[in-house]
Amino acid sequence: MSKHYASIAFTDDVQAVQSEHGSDTFYGRKLAAGKSSPGRDPLTEDEKDYLSERDGFYLASVSETGWPYVQFRGGNPGFIHVLDDHTIGWADFRGNLQYISTGNVTGDDRVAIIALDYAHQRRLKIFGHARIVTADEDPALLKSLTDDTDDSVVERAVLVDVEAYDWNCQQHITPRFSAAELEPALAPLRAKLAALQAENDQLRAQLDDPER
Repeated sequence: MSKHYASIAFTDDVQAVQSEHGSDTFYGRKLAAGKSSPGRDPLTEDEKDYLSERDGFYLASVSETGWPYVQFRGGNPGFIHVLDDHTIGWADFRGNLQYISTGNVTGDDRVAIIALDYAHQRRLKIFGHARIVTADEDPALLKSLTDDTDDSVVERAVLVDVEAYDWNCQQHITPRFSAAELEPALAPLRAKLAALQAENDQLRAQLDDPER
């Protein structure tokens, strides 16, 4: 948990529930540590490396009606870029044209991100402030965030100024594996199956040959 995560997440209502369940003493120290250290929390190499390997995350924004909204964002591994110790960004692809997340952050720029690694049961939570950057405003930025191997239509860039983050515990994360993650295990099986198929075809050919 970074220094300022508790000061954002642990509201009075949250602290009251922590007190009921006996975790207020432990988390109270986290809260006090953040209050004594002003400023944003920088990303370390662990967070930078982790984010650069992700192929998706969940983005929560706040609407002007006060309702939270959660959207999934995905792309090829590496589509999340760490621009510096306090900033991450990605190319935002065209979707269903509802623009709910985009509209929300123009009114209230506060966002929360959960980036999951299902295969290794890891989870990083981030608090930050999002801003939209169009191609007209900064074409060089959009180009730097765009994956040339992905033919998705890029409409804008999203930058998030990170305020705080927390590595959440791995309990209850059901392991799931992408096709790319399964490939190292599947490739030898495919090769073995192909070799057996070839051997089987050869044996059938020998049986069908009347001169043998």
